Amino acid sequence: MSSITLPYVPHYVAAPPTKENLEYADLATIDISKASSEEGFAALAIELREALLNFGFFYVVNHGYSQTQTARMFDIADVPFSAVTDDEKQLYASTRKQDGMLQGYTSVQYADVDGRVRDQLEQYCINRDVNKRKHPEALVPLLPEIQEFSKHNYFNVLNPILRLIARSLELPEDTLLSKHVFDAVGETAGEYIHFRHYPRTEEEEAKTKNVWLKGHTDFGSITILWSQPVAALQIQTREGKWRWIRHMENALVVNVGDAMEFLTGGYYKGTIHRVVQPAVDQRNYTRLGVFYFAIPNDDIKLAPMVESPVLLRVGIQRRCEDSEAPTMGDWRKARTMAYGLSKLTNGKEDGVEEEVIHGVKIKHYN
Repeated sequence: MSSITLPYVPHYVAAPPTKENLEYADLATIDISKASSEEGFAALAIELREALLNFGFFYVVNHGYSQTQTARMFDIADVPFSAVTDDEKQLYASTRKQDGMLQGYTSVQYADVDGRVRDQLEQYCINRDVNKRKHPEALVPLLPEIQEFSKHNYFNVLNPILRLIARSLELPEDTLLSKHVFDAVGETAGEYIHFRHYPRTEEEEAKTKNVWLKGHTDFGSITILWSQPVAALQIQTREGKWRWIRHMENALVVNVGDAMEFLTGGYYKGTIHRVVQPAVDQRNYTRLGVFYFAIPNDDIKLAPMVESPVLLRVGIQRRCEDSEAPTMGDWRKARTMAYGLSKLTNGKEDGVEEEVIHGVKIKHYN
């Protein structure tokens, strides 16, 4: 598609990178372009395994989109928020509370942060099939680009990552791909989400101890975040320390979630992460995000892949009995419907709240 033919979109001006001296996580960087050769693929499988065992988060570079293309996608990501009126947004509200469907808007102040303060996070979610439902008028001319971007995330980023994970488990390379079919019925393969965090008042920051989104794990298998400059994302290390994620220009920040933890019998664990008040020199900026959440086919049972020689050697840690393991569809709906609305109970660990979904304990970290 020639740049001359692209619809006009106002340019989104991102915040300048922070100059604050933050304690960053030392994440591995995976050059996904090396997966095209057998030698490179074999080396990457080892690198990816170590990255997932050490942090559960890693960067991906050389993913096939130029800086210009990436900037264009952030311009488009801002449209659902800056070019759509509040009244029109109501027409495209998600039904996550009723049936667990994420598509559409989730408004600010949807989730309960600490019982006294509601969140300042606004989301617009698009299925990987952009024509699955209608969209605000301002987005309609941009749907072909969004569809191509969704396909790029699936075929050029998710596809090699799933193949690499399968190789690291000594499984056939298509093992996980067959569980993430792009055109399968349901919410399979991915949700493309734009989000926007808005600054809060000093009183709200004090009440929540500067936490914007509680520590949690993602419910899907792989999360792809297109790196953006506002420093606010933190991960909890295996030692229990919170460390910031550094912005890397035109890189992706990738992590595994609950579904991958279920499927790998706890070998690759979902890493706890949270969003906090940004660095001091970025606190007057909104935080615009572009995500691709990869989700296995709705009918996939989230039980360990016991055929993996690696899992048999290291031992399988089940979060529930195989006979009681939920399907991805059931897990997705339950986690989505519970988001921000569940009444959490205090856990045994300090600052940890818990809920039980499909017999599995879910922890939230303040």
